[in-house]
Amino acid sequence: MKALQNFAGFLCACCLMAILLITSVEAVAYWIPDYYQKEYEKYQVLEDLPEMTMDDLLIVTDEMMAYLRGDRDDLHVFTTMGGQYREFFNEREIAHMEDVRVLFLAAIQIRRAALGIIVLCLIFLAVSKAKLLKILPRAICLGMGAVFLAGAGLWALIASDFNRYFVIFHHIFFDNDLWILNPETDMLINIVPEPFFMDTAFLILTIFGISVAVIFAVCLLLWKKERKTTFTCPPK
Repeated sequence: MKALQNFAGFLCACCLMAILLITSVEAVAYWIPDYYQKEYEKYQVLEDLPEMTMDDLLIVTDEMMAYLRGDRDDLHVFTTMGGQYREFFNEREIAHMEDVRVLFLAAIQIRRAALGIIVLCLIFLAVSKAKLLKILPRAICLGMGAVFLAGAGLWALIASDFNRYFVIFHHIFFDNDLWILNPETDMLINIVPEPFFMDTAFLILTIFGISVAVIFAVCLLLWKKERKTTFTCPPK
């Protein structure tokens, strides 16, 4: 029973890491004010587009993100470019973003599943009369520590050659070449160039790392407090 309780605690830690990572992605994608405008200005993306205002580009971006999170049914977005009212994305871009949308929505489902697993594990621990303040802080520290070290190693590998692993990522998650865009004909590659992805990945991992560090520190204090209480309590 003790082994099952420890496993349940470790499973909680792994699921918590998944929730934090997905939420960090969501935070950068949806919640940071003016993030896209700052990136667009930083990389001067309007210079690579037909005549277009920043306000119109931000409206297009809002519609694109609404599509990715499932708030609109298609990506046929119209705007004014080069003095013409036209569709911003072409068919190839729309087809690619359909694949991207699948990943975004799948991540939300994974987060819900992870939250459900945590609830089930907590119910099991409660029913089995486990000492939650003893098992959970230790399990979260060990689980988070292991996953975080593995993630840090992976990030160091990716940072050594971002372009190479960016390509590998697309080969893993996409079974077509729609993600290979042409800046001469495709607007998407112009508004989100490779440095944009690098900035976004760094910010996601920063938010994720801070979240993990805070929870790890709290659990470590609780773990130490529990161990100290256990060692100092007189035997009955």
